[in-house]
Amino acid sequence: MFKLKIERGLRLRVALTLATFCIFIVGALGISLYFASDNFEAAHIEQVIRIEMDHLVQRYRKHSDFIPQIGSHLRSYVIRNIDEELRLPAYLRGLNARYHRIYHDAEDIHVLVRSVDDVKFFVAYRIALHNQRLNELRFLILFSLFSVVAIAFTVGYLLAGLLVKQVTDLAERVKLLAPGDIKGKALTRPEMDEEVAHLARALDDYQSRIKRLLQREQEFTANVSHELRTPITTILTSCELLLVERDLPDKVHYRVNMIEAAATRMGEQLQALLFLAREQALGTLESVALTECIYDAADPLCIEIYRKKLVFEVTIAPEVVLVLNRQALYTVLVNLLRNAVQYTENGFVRVESQGSRLSISDSGIGIEPAFLPLLYERFFRGSALGEGLGIGLVIVKRICEYYGWIIEVESVPGHGSTFHITFP
Repeated sequence: MFKLKIERGLRLRVALTLATFCIFIVGALGISLYFASDNFEAAHIEQVIRIEMDHLVQRYRKHSDFIPQIGSHLRSYVIRNIDEELRLPAYLRGLNARYHRIYHDAEDIHVLVRSVDDVKFFVAYRIALHNQRLNELRFLILFSLFSVVAIAFTVGYLLAGLLVKQVTDLAERVKLLAPGDIKGKALTRPEMDEEVAHLARALDDYQSRIKRLLQREQEFTANVSHELRTPITTILTSCELLLVERDLPDKVHYRVNMIEAAATRMGEQLQALLFLAREQALGTLESVALTECIYDAADPLCIEIYRKKLVFEVTIAPEVVLVLNRQALYTVLVNLLRNAVQYTENGFVRVESQGSRLSISDSGIGIEPAFLPLLYERFFRGSALGEGLGIGLVIVKRICEYYGWIIEVESVPGHGSTFHITFP
């Protein structure tokens, strides 16, 4: 797309600019020639007539009985008396001594009349051939103008392709770069033109700054992860040690279980937040027993399910196995099941599978149609019920997009919701 925009943008603009420049220059020249040719032709015709007139007068002075030759286009007459003038063609009779332009029988005739010693000299010139040549010249000028414009646009487009080739090549190499990836060769090349090289150097510098920014972010998240995982591990270990105590009161035992569940949930949220921040894989692909993974994800929710007296159903055969990232699936199931339990006060939470499609249904409060477009927005919560930061479905959506899973939702307010996940 980027390449196409450059070619249809910069390349076309360069071609149009060159064509417009040629139109302006050649057009100005062509228009000048077009109008000047009429003046040149008129001056040439008048010059021919005057030369013929001078020749006619000179020959008459040498031979007074001289009879002029009459041609098809140029005719000369010597009028000595009134009778000879009456024998002239009607369109020449009565003309005084000057230059005339006469239209007769759809013909343009230029006539020069000169009077010398009571003798009139007529030179009449039919300019049909001149007009024909003038029209041919004008057609040639117009044809040359359009030809030059077409050639200029074609050549300009080809030359523009050479000019933007470096830019399009640079765009292709930029498109293949990952954020902060400067392990390969720099974008700047010795053969680049100075302007393109300047752009490439700016992109190299920008890529270096991105790399430094990512390094700082990764160091920060790594430090935060380490600092948070250590106390979480300590809490979970302490809970495990307390739960093995035999004389522990039931009330304390219950609270320790709550602390352990909260610490486990905190660890899961920490893992999910790191995934959102880094978009790194949560693990490797492996064969996953779907039913086992579902029960593991539902285990922290057992107390809440028991308290609400919900029916938890898993209608999937134990032998169903999928090859995928177990940690990613576990994180998705934990978030979807937690939402189902939180927003269901009575009824059921059901997990079923059909082929490569996994469905999680509940009989809870459902989702309003107006909230469906905002469902995967960060920090969005469609109801005040339940707990959480409003990022559970954001994490689910991001994981599904990362691994190519398709997530869909069906919901009827007051009758529950169903989330479908289709694995590739």
